[in-house]
Amino acid sequence: MKRGEIELKYKWNTDEILSGKEEFVSRLKSLEKSLDFSSFKGTLNNVQQIKACFDKMYSLLSELEILSVYAMMKRDEDGTSPLGNELSCMIEEVSVKFSSEVSFIEPELSLLGASKLTEFASDPIMKDYNLDLKRVVDFLPHLLSEETEKVLSLGGKVYGGYDDAFSMLDNVDLDFPTIKVDGKKVKVTHATYSLLLQNPNVSVRRSAFKAYYKAYEKVLNTITALYKGNVDKDVFLSRVRKFPSSLAKALHSEEVDVKVYKNLISSVHKALPLLHRYIADRKGIIGQNIHMYDLYVPITENADLKLDYEEAFDLVLEGLKPLGEDYLDLLKRAKNERWIDVYENDGKRSGAYSVSVYKVPHPYVLLNHNKTTHSVFTIAHELGHSIHSYFSNGAQPVSKADYKIFVAEVASTVNEILLIKYLIKNAKDKTTKKYFLSYYLDTIRTTLFRQTMFSEFEEFAHEIAEKGEPFTKEVLNAFYLKLNKKYYGKSVVSDKEISFEWARIPHFYRAFYVYKYATGIISAIAIAERILNGGEKEVKEYFNFLSSGCSDKPTELLKLTGVDLLDGDAMEMAFKSFEDALNEFEKLI
Repeated sequence: MKRGEIELKYKWNTDEILSGKEEFVSRLKSLEKSLDFSSFKGTLNNVQQIKACFDKMYSLLSELEILSVYAMMKRDEDGTSPLGNELSCMIEEVSVKFSSEVSFIEPELSLLGASKLTEFASDPIMKDYNLDLKRVVDFLPHLLSEETEKVLSLGGKVYGGYDDAFSMLDNVDLDFPTIKVDGKKVKVTHATYSLLLQNPNVSVRRSAFKAYYKAYEKVLNTITALYKGNVDKDVFLSRVRKFPSSLAKALHSEEVDVKVYKNLISSVHKALPLLHRYIADRKGIIGQNIHMYDLYVPITENADLKLDYEEAFDLVLEGLKPLGEDYLDLLKRAKNERWIDVYENDGKRSGAYSVSVYKVPHPYVLLNHNKTTHSVFTIAHELGHSIHSYFSNGAQPVSKADYKIFVAEVASTVNEILLIKYLIKNAKDKTTKKYFLSYYLDTIRTTLFRQTMFSEFEEFAHEIAEKGEPFTKEVLNAFYLKLNKKYYGKSVVSDKEISFEWARIPHFYRAFYVYKYATGIISAIAIAERILNGGEKEVKEYFNFLSSGCSDKPTELLKLTGVDLLDGDAMEMAFKSFEDALNEFEKLI
């Protein structure tokens, strides 16, 4: 479908950002002329001057954000049009220049020392920027000499080389085999693999599994070398920066205590019997010994939601009623005021996302809606991001509005949890209820348990590198296989191929990232359960969190909702929710 064939009401209104190319070019030229911070260099020694510098930096950053997001949206809505690509190219050079111009600020502020920076941060005039100064203070123990910092910065492109090399190998050079499906040859690729594992024919699943991992086994030595290089890079940078470990360095940048990571793994270990129960249930339903390639085949009759956009949106509104009328009114505005780009068209970016611009009145959502259960949940998910941004942008100064990645998936997942709870509660028959219970259980299995297993593997890989112990494919395979057996239990056969599943996970090249998926869903389940079992007080507390941006450490902000990831209660609530759903599911099978 051509973009011009889609009704206007189903296309986002980018005119609220900019009127078009002419205004974009005019504002870009004006921005470029303003990118001069030379008058501030060597003068950042009093609160008035520091505030003036931050005022200018954030003002220009906001303008740069408007132009960058507009260019991205134009490119993503229709890649066949030259406009988006043209605008994106124009903004790229200015973005680099901006980064270069402001690069002196943090090093210069660090020269003031912790005492003076702390004094300045407490000055009322710096209320919008006090966290910027506190973050400089927190990093002071890890700051190096000017010369060393320059040397480290020169290595920026080198640090990403392992990720780039793995991505090229994984997406371009891997030689994936073909298998027979219903008498036809099918190539097992990233795109087809997940679908093949859902095939009702066990021989198809087995063949796909073995073919897929055969491609990785052939290049396992190369992948091991790439991953070792990436881990060694993490170890090097953590030692140079005087962190006790790579894990500590990664979590310091997120303002998250290492105890959260450790608590996650230990809490999941205690809950593994619940996962083993669910795997045993799957085994009983399938009626045979199950292998790793059997864990994604549907175990309930298909009750997929086949709703058009209008029906799907109305269902989302029903599911999110516990959040109150104010929240629902915002969702209705998003639909009626064209915050959302709904349907697929030629050249449109695949998938979905939410994007916000601080100086624009509301966020935007890109969808590619079709009649599936997944699309219904995508609406709820992306609007969760949008309302989080809407509240934070409205309540916080620009310097504190953009929430940290650690909590980025919380609001979106709260919406999903509320929706699935509604669907389970209001299922009209046994088949539908089983389907949604299975959907919920598998969501927790893959997002909480599986991502924590990945996190535990990452910690092991970095620890052996830090200790100087052998970092070989044999060592990595053996530990991963041991982990897999521990997490999935005795009801599943851990085929030898699963021992090198680690070799295909691209997130491992962005160390200690995946644990946030697990803590995100734990937080979301705990918040949703509190709202469903509470009332206005719990909703108000949740809204306070949505309005908090990055005005404090993310774990402190979660406490506004009653969720403390350090004391274990939230994690226990998440596992209790899993257990309750499992109990319901077992009554129906």
